[in-house]
Amino acid sequence: MSPLDEWLKHAPSPPALLNNQKWHVFLSYRSIHRPWVIQLYDVLQNLGYEVFLDQYVLSASDRLVSSLEEGLERSASGVLVWSSATSDSEWCKKEYEAMEMLSHHNKDFRYVVAVLDQVKLPLFAQKKLYIDFSKFRDGPTGTGLLKLLYGLLGKPLPDAGVRLATHVDEATHQDETKILAYLETGNAQKLLELAQSEELQWHTSALLGCAVAESLVKLKKNSEALDVLSKLEKEFDKAIRPKQLKGLALARSGDWQAAQEILGQLEKAGEQDPETLGIYARTWFDRYTQSENDLHLRKSRDLYMRAFDNAPNDYYTGINAASKSVFLGDLDQARQLADRTEHIVGTDKEEGNYWLTATVAEVQLIKQNYEKAAQLYSCAVAMKPEEIASHESTWGQAKRLMEKLHPAVDQRQLVAKAFQHLNGNEG
Repeated sequence: MSPLDEWLKHAPSPPALLNNQKWHVFLSYRSIHRPWVIQLYDVLQNLGYEVFLDQYVLSASDRLVSSLEEGLERSASGVLVWSSATSDSEWCKKEYEAMEMLSHHNKDFRYVVAVLDQVKLPLFAQKKLYIDFSKFRDGPTGTGLLKLLYGLLGKPLPDAGVRLATHVDEATHQDETKILAYLETGNAQKLLELAQSEELQWHTSALLGCAVAESLVKLKKNSEALDVLSKLEKEFDKAIRPKQLKGLALARSGDWQAAQEILGQLEKAGEQDPETLGIYARTWFDRYTQSENDLHLRKSRDLYMRAFDNAPNDYYTGINAASKSVFLGDLDQARQLADRTEHIVGTDKEEGNYWLTATVAEVQLIKQNYEKAAQLYSCAVAMKPEEIASHESTWGQAKRLMEKLHPAVDQRQLVAKAFQHLNGNEG
């Protein structure tokens, strides 16, 4: 028996859909939780569940509220995702109330609450079955995942499943720690060795393999990342994250055509999450750098803006929409988008978080606060000294922005100093 078969024998199969039901599970969440929810979606899909996830089901022309109500009414069960970062609590409360009403009127409808951190649950959710995923904020796995699946069916978790899932939990935490340590020290060889593991935790979901691939991309080991992702695509053929990362690795390696083909297919298939749209937008910008066709640049900016509008808390797409607006010469639009992004990320560094700190710096650069931007860029680089590919991407963006913003020579040199360790940094 393979490791995956050993795991799946403890996971319940989806029940037959009854009457007017179309979905086994309705996922209720806010945009800030989308990466976690996508991991849950992938697991459920691989187990054969039909899942209602708005970004994969609804089209741009759908009326949001009525479509969500119809999706919930035609679902056999539901999951409400909650954390301290949930900003739109009123919306979540309304979906909870709808699920609660359904459970009263339909004895077969069940739902659970997935809690992503140590937040105290609001009163409306405390009386329901909730599952603590605070130690698994990057994606569901182990005991929590099995409890969620059995909770949706109203069944207890079997003892054998408890023992196996506990082992998976502990082993996953250990390997996540190793991945972070190897990324921090720039040890690509150790990352590749981890990705060859036959241990069960590597075959319950694509979570750990994607973490390795993403780390390799950050270390500018794109071909190695593509090898890891190729294996993941075969093992988890319905998973979305490996495809997204494959597009990113191809784009980082300079093959924007292949990257654009992958991401374009995902986008046309209905993937509207900020990860897919953000990477797809990046391929259009790569295309623009070769063609110098402003239509390609505008396409990139508009994709970033669409992603930001879909997920207003996603600072990555927000800052890129702002930057591309600078490149288009639309400085008023750029400053508005920069202000919206600043509202999310603030004005100070986030210790240990390279991309968030680099984003804060870029906001300040667009707002022409050059000294503050330079300070923050230096902080970001110092946090992750081995992530050379990340530094190069950040510096390339800063250079292009300064070409449009026209800082004084001393201001430009101040920003460039943060990236003086890079080859080809002309200051």
